[in-house]
Amino acid sequence: MASVVLSEAEKLYIVHGVQEDLRVDGRGCEDYRCAEVETDIVSNTSGSARVKLGHTDILVGVKAEMGTPKLEKPDEGYLEFFVDCSANATPEFEGRGGEELGTEIANTFYRVFSSENCIDLKSLCINPREHCWVLYVDVLLLECGGNLFDAISLAVKAALFNTKIPKVRVLEIEEGSKEIELSDDPYDCIRLSVDEVPCIITLSKIGYRHVVDATLEEEACSLASLLISVTSKGALTCMKKVGKGSLDPESIFEMMETGRRVGKSLHTSLQKVLDEEESLGTTRQKVGFLG
Repeated sequence: MASVVLSEAEKLYIVHGVQEDLRVDGRGCEDYRCAEVETDIVSNTSGSARVKLGHTDILVGVKAEMGTPKLEKPDEGYLEFFVDCSANATPEFEGRGGEELGTEIANTFYRVFSSENCIDLKSLCINPREHCWVLYVDVLLLECGGNLFDAISLAVKAALFNTKIPKVRVLEIEEGSKEIELSDDPYDCIRLSVDEVPCIITLSKIGYRHVVDATLEEEACSLASLLISVTSKGALTCMKKVGKGSLDPESIFEMMETGRRVGKSLHTSLQKVLDEEESLGTTRQKVGFLG
C-alpha cells in the first residue's frame, strides 16, 4: 500500500489534531473528502465509472461475457474481480510491488460480494447449467492518496449501476438443441439493482479516536484500521482488521457504529449523483477518461 514517511513532530501534530476533532485539512473525524464520480466513460465496456477521492483516483470497467454457470450454483451468473495497481500510481507498485495489494483488494471484494442479497445473480442466468452472464469487474488504480478500499467500493457500485447487459432469447431448434440470440438494440438491456451493494468504510484508529477517509499522512499515524462493508440501510455485511496494532472491543463497537452512520449517508450521496447523471441521458456532458 502507498505510504509516506513523517517526522515524529508531524505525527504528533496530526494525532493531537484528531483528538480535538480537527484534522490537518479542516475536516472533522467523521467527514469524507469531496468525491468526484463519473460513469459511462470507457466505451468498450458494459459499464464503467471513475471516482476521485482527494488524491486517490480509481477507474472501474465491467464487461459482461457469456459463460457457464458454476456447478454448485447452476442457475446463477457470477462476478470476477481483477485489480491492476498501475506503477504510475505510486513508485511502490513498480515490479511486483502492486501484485500483493491487487490480490488483497480482489479477495476483499469477493468477500464483500459473497453476501446473499448483494446482487441478484439469478437474473444473470440465461439457461440453467448451460449459459450465464459473467461480470468481469476490472479495477485500475491510477493514483493512491489514501483510503483505497472506500474509493474502489464507490467506483465498483457506480460501474455496476451503469452496467447494461443485452437481453437474450433462447430459441429451441431441431433435435432439442438451443440457439442464443442477443438483442442488438442498446436500449433492450438488463440493468442491475445495486440497492443492496455495500460500500466499504475504513475507520483508522489514531490516538484514542478514529477517523474515516484517512489521507496517506493520517494512515502513517494509524497502527490499526477496521474495514466495514455497509449496505444503504446500515446493515454490516463483513468486517476486516488491517494493520499491526490491536483494537479493544470498545473501540471496535464505536467504529462499527460510526461505520454504519457514515455508510448510510455515503450511500445516499452516491445514489443521488448516479440518479442525477442517469436523468440527463444523452444530454450529459462527459468529462471522459482524459478530462
